[in-house]
Amino acid sequence: MAKTIMIVDDSSSVRQVIGITLRGAGYEVIEGCDGKDALTRLDGRKVHLIISDVNMPNMDGISFVKQVKLLPNYRFTPVIMLTTESAEEKKREGQAAGAKAWVVKPFKPDVLLNAVQKLILP
Repeated sequence: MAKTIMIVDDSSSVRQVIGITLRGAGYEVIEGCDGKDALTRLDGRKVHLIISDVNMPNMDGISFVKQVKLLPNYRFTPVIMLTTESAEEKKREGQAAGAKAWVVKPFKPDVLLNAVQKLILP
């Protein structure tokens, strides 16, 4: 059975590029256009990994990760922050919220897949 990954980004083109990369590697993909939208899609089904942007309208990525970690079904779901943010302070904030990895845009598909494979156990 394919592992499921949630992509949360307000840019539809970024979601599309990440989705193509992940689907090409055999993953199932769920998409959310911001933190609030993504929370509504966490409906109890197994999500093996979340990839989230930081800067989004309605609910930013760090607030989203904090909310995810409060949900019993998703408390231990690993999160990769995929963002243009490279400031150490933002990285620390993301890590404190529960993010396991930080990938800076623009990203290389193999770098993203490598991070994904390290966080999703077989």
